[in-house]
Amino acid sequence: MIRNVLIIANSSKSESDREAGLIVDYLEGKGIAAKIVSTGSSSDSVSVPMDTDLVITLGGDGTVLYAARAVHEMGIPILPVNLGTFGYITEISKDEWVDAFEHYRSVGDNISRRLMLRITVIRGGRRVWHASALNEAVVTSSGIAKVVSLDLALDNTPLGVFKGDGMIVATPTGSTGYSLAAGGPILDSDMSAVIITPICPFTLSNRPLVTSGRIVSLDVRGGQRTDLVLTADGQLLFSLEEGDRILVEKSRSRALLVKSLERSFTEIIRDKLHWSGAIHA
Repeated sequence: MIRNVLIIANSSKSESDREAGLIVDYLEGKGIAAKIVSTGSSSDSVSVPMDTDLVITLGGDGTVLYAARAVHEMGIPILPVNLGTFGYITEISKDEWVDAFEHYRSVGDNISRRLMLRITVIRGGRRVWHASALNEAVVTSSGIAKVVSLDLALDNTPLGVFKGDGMIVATPTGSTGYSLAAGGPILDSDMSAVIITPICPFTLSNRPLVTSGRIVSLDVRGGQRTDLVLTADGQLLFSLEEGDRILVEKSRSRALLVKSLERSFTEIIRDKLHWSGAIHA
């Protein structure tokens, strides 16, 4: 039963205040308590009451990424409402949210369980940074020189030294983001797999790898000619040092996203990528 709803509204969207007010009016008319939290930055912190039954996001994919990191360990579902063009994650329009909400409220079967990543940086044997991510973890250069050198291992099995512009470790949700732009494959959003995608690898034999493995390990080798940074979901950033070890693991908890009743993941991919269904010479 849904008694308490938290609305996370992207304040940079001009429509967010109006739409948040309309949602509150609808929910209160159903006897459901609603609270609005406005955020304008992915670095803002959000306090999620323990009695929250559902989170509704107003914005785009970035707002959903922000919310997923905040609530996935609490097991709270997220209903993502898009205030712009359809995103890969925010597939519900402002005109469709009521139908999706009422279906979830009464039936509850329109839920997508998305893999989350747990990211840890080990320095000198100590954990110095950790974060969660719904899309991906990325190690890249922060300087003018682009080539970075990383030791890669999967479940403690060394895979070799990778040189290039960096490395992406992505979830199926993140397979349509940075990983796709770097040449990675698209995975069904409900899969439990991880994509390891080299960014512009120095060696042409280095190719994206899809794995069901649990732990991806990236070691920053000595003698780098540039500074390195680690980003989570493109929203959180941490400066790396030589000798750092980055561990990217499958989180035990999943992001629970309420799905659209109007379109499937396959339809979204088809339309976003403009697949025509025919080959044109």
